Amino acid sequence: MPLLKLIGPVPASAWIPCTFFIFPSTFHASIFLVALASGIPVAILTAAGVSQVNRSFYDVARTLGADNRFLIFKVAIPASLPNVFVGLFMGLYYSFAVLVVAEMLGAKFGLGWYLQFNTAYSAYANVYAALIVMALICAGLVRLLFVVRDRLLGWQKGIL
Repeated sequence: MPLLKLIGPVPASAWIPCTFFIFPSTFHASIFLVALASGIPVAILTAAGVSQVNRSFYDVARTLGADNRFLIFKVAIPASLPNVFVGLFMGLYYSFAVLVVAEMLGAKFGLGWYLQFNTAYSAYANVYAALIVMALICAGLVRLLFVVRDRLLGWQKGIL
């Protein structure tokens, strides 16, 4: 993963000037920045999770006649899911922060733009309300991700 190792350490907010130059609209630039901010941690932690799967799991599955499809869907993915969810949690927080920053810099709509607009007009009650809405949205998404994680990783309850 040389490309991910090259651009991974660079914060997604550092790409904002480049994306506003490359993409035709701030909407497309914001989508790219959110995908970049959330995709890199998920990709790196997923790859780390797959590489950390015990090789004996693959050997046992092959001995019992498993094909490559079975190895991927029944061995590699379930064993790497804990790392995938760590990446998803990290990506969620990063993408939320980058989205707000990108909207503050050039978008014509969104919570970041709303914060910037109301700050310029000293409507601090609206700013606080927007911050509370953002916190509730993020907390709701985190809670949803916890529910999905607990559902998919229910087999780990006795291990941890």
